[in-house]
Amino acid sequence: MRNARESAKDLIWQFWPTLPIYPYGKRRTLRHEVVNNAVWTFDQLQGIFYVTVPIRMTVVKLDEGGLLVYAPVAPTRECLRLLNELVARHGEVKYIIFPTSSGLEHKVFVGPFARCFPQAKVYIAPSQWSFPFNLPLSWLGFPKNRTFILPEEASHAPFGSQFDYEILGPVNLGTGTFEEVALFDRRSRSLLLTDTIVSVPEDPPAIVQYESYPLLFHARDTAEDDFADTAENRRKGWQRICLFAFYFQPSVLETRNWGQVFRESVKAKDRSRRGYFGLFPFLWKPDWYRSFEALRSGGRPFVAPVLQTLILNRAPKETLDWCDRVSCWGFERIVPCHFDAPISATPQQFREAFSFLEKYPQCDRSLPETDLQLLRTLDARLNRSGLVPPAQERV
Repeated sequence: MRNARESAKDLIWQFWPTLPIYPYGKRRTLRHEVVNNAVWTFDQLQGIFYVTVPIRMTVVKLDEGGLLVYAPVAPTRECLRLLNELVARHGEVKYIIFPTSSGLEHKVFVGPFARCFPQAKVYIAPSQWSFPFNLPLSWLGFPKNRTFILPEEASHAPFGSQFDYEILGPVNLGTGTFEEVALFDRRSRSLLLTDTIVSVPEDPPAIVQYESYPLLFHARDTAEDDFADTAENRRKGWQRICLFAFYFQPSVLETRNWGQVFRESVKAKDRSRRGYFGLFPFLWKPDWYRSFEALRSGGRPFVAPVLQTLILNRAPKETLDWCDRVSCWGFERIVPCHFDAPISATPQQFREAFSFLEKYPQCDRSLPETDLQLLRTLDARLNRSGLVPPAQERV
């Protein structure tokens, strides 16, 4: 058995300054078997200002032997140990898929992860870019001699006998593009996605519960409240974190006057650096849970509000065409890179999640406009600025 010091070393992520977000240089990994002896998820944690959510890598067993990795996470010693247990049973990692062009929280892991599996070929979404300068892929950490652009046709990929894929985009965002690769494993009937589809559980996911402090931080109503570690407070904190993550500032959240915030910080239970010196500027309305209930809506899959209001509305027809192609596959579950997974969903439910792009949707899955107000305002400002292409009319 490993001692405490060795176990702590297993969690170290030394390249955290590349993207300095919580939990910085310490990342726990949780493996879960989604489909017996076929599909596994590897969850880690990430966030800003204690708005912590899961980030996920998915591993699929290949019919030919070996493994395919979709959207790598930080290759800590713990993560590699859990993955190498699968390698010992099913064969080496043969393919690594980087399924987006704009997701920095995914891109920073690809190079370090690929170096841990020097025999694996890396396949990436076509329209890669970096800001403020477009740099060669090798400068961004992608291995030079074994990184390939995904072929336009899935049948031309070396793993095409088992997988279908469709590429959304590139959606022009002015300074860069948005792309997403939907990957379908025919054998397990699993659809792998990055950011487009999410589902929110009522209770915090297991990986989030390993780090209870962010949950308890947001469960409070005032700076003076205790950090009581109860199941109720963990749930309450998680639900508020979801509202922060999706809306930034939902309608049920107000901010306190900063003079009052500083005065109340003196009475805070935790005035340490970890507790932001007692500063707690949030004021939740008594009926805040209604916004979470509307967001969750029975666990149905939906498109994240940021993508609805700031990204996919720049290319509604292209997005719906992509949805129609993906909906032709007979998947039984969706495994996204964030929030809940797996999501039991049909192709019809997947397609309905994008009804916000239609003028006359057959099934209205709209989120509350009051909660989308901040994002709508940002969208209007971006349209006026001319820095990004204007939003297009619904189809």
